[in-house]
Amino acid sequence: MTGLSTLFTELGSAAKAPTGLVPFRFREVGGDILLTNFLGDWLFVTQDEFRALTRGELDSASPLHDKLASRNFLREGLDQAKAAERIAYKKRFLNWGPNLHIAVVTLRCNETCVYCHASRANMDAVHTDMTPEIGEKVVDLMLQSTSPSVTLEFQGGEPLANFPVMKHVIEYALARNRAYGKGLEFTMVSNLAMMDEEKLAFLVDRKVQICTSIDGPEHLHTKQRILAGGNAHREAVKWIERINKAYIDIGLDPTLYHVEALLTTTREALKYPKEIVDTYVGLGCRAIFLRPVDPFGFAGRTAQIVEYDRAAYNDFYRTAVEHILDLNRRGEQVLERYGSIFLTKILGDDDPNFLDIRSPSGSGIGALAYNYDGKIFSSDEGRMMYETGDPAFQIGDVFTSTYRSLMKHETVRALVMASIRDVQPDCVNCTYTPYCGVQPEHSYRTQGTIFGRMRESTLCAVHKGIQDFLFDKLRENDPKTVEILQRWTTVRARTHFIHASSAS
Repeated sequence: MTGLSTLFTELGSAAKAPTGLVPFRFREVGGDILLTNFLGDWLFVTQDEFRALTRGELDSASPLHDKLASRNFLREGLDQAKAAERIAYKKRFLNWGPNLHIAVVTLRCNETCVYCHASRANMDAVHTDMTPEIGEKVVDLMLQSTSPSVTLEFQGGEPLANFPVMKHVIEYALARNRAYGKGLEFTMVSNLAMMDEEKLAFLVDRKVQICTSIDGPEHLHTKQRILAGGNAHREAVKWIERINKAYIDIGLDPTLYHVEALLTTTREALKYPKEIVDTYVGLGCRAIFLRPVDPFGFAGRTAQIVEYDRAAYNDFYRTAVEHILDLNRRGEQVLERYGSIFLTKILGDDDPNFLDIRSPSGSGIGALAYNYDGKIFSSDEGRMMYETGDPAFQIGDVFTSTYRSLMKHETVRALVMASIRDVQPDCVNCTYTPYCGVQPEHSYRTQGTIFGRMRESTLCAVHKGIQDFLFDKLRENDPKTVEILQRWTTVRARTHFIHASSAS
């Protein structure tokens, strides 16, 4: 029996609703009780203090009363206008339309990854290449977004396999944006094995942010990513170092401007938490994203890696982040991206607009995905479901759809309603609701419903495990650790990558 269960058993009929408090949620963390309210404010109380609250006892002269008042847990003295401003500021992403536009320029890929739906066997499948005409229509729709800034992200397959079309789309977008004046950014997600100096020169000149995947030490990466006739890890590392040097050569700060490398945390990777961290640090990476593997179940031929033990992932995460914290204490500047997203909400009183962990989610209203053939989806996960034979998240196509019809599509409306955490079963009572979010496509794929059943959700368990760990660190209140976690909430804009064009 947990501490909270024991506490309520002891109270029995003596328990009664506290008076004078704003609505709050509670959870035991590290032996104390964490309280959170609708504003995202939080506070730890002892079990004795919580026991008094559950008996309806709150002395206005007590230290507990002062603690609750200082963190906006008391109705009396709550500045309602300021509270409304805080909520509106954190939900400001709802003021405009999709800012992320994912263009899948080909399904061809030169690597075979154990968790990917694309395959090296498809390198001859040129029919899965996006055409220049479709690429132009993607740009035309993207620029109609009501968002003042937009990011066009090139994915695959391997986008460098269709580099001529990607190059054409970039030039077209730069020219078309002169009429719109939006803040325009480009990113490319690549395994880098098809990179060459000519392509790199173009990408650096056009300020394209380059992202890749490093799955850990060489033996792990090459086991999971097979490059015919080559070594996937060595190719990636070679080009990471070359690209980072290119940024330095044009005078950019290497602590801010560098290749973004992402980890896919497979079952095999769970064995190497410290080694994975050390690999990233050795490459000069300042951020490590310990994202779980393939939460949408697209591993196809290797489905055994899709659902690993939740407790095993949480152990992996805690060990890796403890190592990251230790490196920071020794002067190494590196953060864990998953934790940073939650900490920005917990400590920074802001929402970083990470589309998969927000309420409502970014499906349709924060991002759109464009397939090579012009079909449009609520997200890249929705597009991948289409590739497996399920068109549930297709909301249009670049040939016939208007921006208005996409935003008013019944599927988009349903996804918004299904991802508002404050009205979902379990989430409505969860202590972490102010900071959390679950993408409805994930719930649909794994549970057959866009609303999801959080008590059975692997993603919910992962999010709770991470936040339990972070809040326990805040509860312990070690000054150096808290200073490091606070630093992880600092966002430095990479303005070099923004094409700021004035409308003509």
